[in-house]
Amino acid sequence: MEELSARRSAQMIAEVEAVALGLFDERGFADVTVDEIAGAAGISSRTFYRYFPSKEDILQVRIERRSDALRSALAARPDGEPPLLSLRVALEEVLTNEDLERIRLWTNVIVATPSILRGVYGGIQLKSHRVMAEFFATRLDLPVDGLVPSVLAAATGGVVQAAQTRWYFHGGDLVAMVSEGLRVLELGAGSDAQTWTDTVRQAEWPSRAAEPPASSTIC
Repeated sequence: MEELSARRSAQMIAEVEAVALGLFDERGFADVTVDEIAGAAGISSRTFYRYFPSKEDILQVRIERRSDALRSALAARPDGEPPLLSLRVALEEVLTNEDLERIRLWTNVIVATPSILRGVYGGIQLKSHRVMAEFFATRLDLPVDGLVPSVLAAATGGVVQAAQTRWYFHGGDLVAMVSEGLRVLELGAGSDAQTWTDTVRQAEWPSRAAEPPASSTIC
């Protein structure tokens, strides 16, 4: 019974989110009221507030959904797998199952409404980054609030943000962009400079990865 109720709640939240994002994108976040969202979704304002404390909280749904999916995907990875590899594979799985059109609508709203950026970024820090930091802490047997788990979570989050920004403005394959970016992070700038450089080239210019590096000789 509880599982059924949870599924119904998740469905309701997703439906209201889709309606609200469409209205925000069409008319602007500030010009859409809760009553209008509720009316377009076919619910009362009272029902809306049962699921969302405010219309700003609609923008947290995608963050929460990705965080929950990432936690589940990470829990399924083998214990002996390198942590960054586990995270890359888990994120590939999560992003593959996301609605890219909804991500684009969500991003449209944020780009057009700078005033809501702080709340969105705070949600990412408290949810998505927390999931990754907890994962790294468990795998590395470190405190969850330690420097290393926090740094690795922030670095991974930076890769995802950079890839998603590039995808939003230039198009392409979001999953592949995130994956290639995380491969760069996974490998690191170690002593094997050529291997690292080749990986960077693959991430930046996939079609040119097989080309030999430009000669540094000045003729």
